[in-house]
Amino acid sequence: MRKNRLEAFSDGVLAIIITIMVLEMKVPNGENPSALLPLVPVFLSYVLSFIYLGIYWNNHHHMLHTVRKVNGPMLWANLHLLFWLSLFPFATGWMGENHFAAAPTALYGIVLLMAAIAYWLLQQTIIKSQGADSLLKAAVGKDWKGKLSPILYFFAIPSAFLSHWIAEGIYVSVALIWLIPDKRIEKVMADIET
Repeated sequence: MRKNRLEAFSDGVLAIIITIMVLEMKVPNGENPSALLPLVPVFLSYVLSFIYLGIYWNNHHHMLHTVRKVNGPMLWANLHLLFWLSLFPFATGWMGENHFAAAPTALYGIVLLMAAIAYWLLQQTIIKSQGADSLLKAAVGKDWKGKLSPILYFFAIPSAFLSHWIAEGIYVSVALIWLIPDKRIEKVMADIET
């Protein structure tokens, strides 16, 4: 099977997820700027989730550049990833509406952890399908960011019950790690084309 439908479906689902998240932000009653103050936690949680979804979209896009053909296991692994990403609006809304309380912040971390695991499973499924000369395997190498992120989420989840600031700090730190452009896949693909 060709990868076009997988890419288009994934892009569409991510666009819908982002749309749902922004629609969850309710317009405040009142015309004064002070009416916006209660929405600050909601807005901050939206920004963090928007960044995470952007990171997933960007890396998913690059990862699929290494794929020539799609098989059944890849389709299921991709759906597994999209399932966890589709929970972002709920986790984001609950965390923001409750001003980063412990349980919502911990649940947000669980969603982040499960999305990271699902992404890794998709990556491994692609690598396995590509065989010994896997372009993706060559591109990701030791993948220190991919291994470090779930570990940090794992520690952030219980930290939410000690201090939501610790958990939020970890979530922001992981996002910042991934915001640094990663040229591994682009480099491997450029090497092949030359």
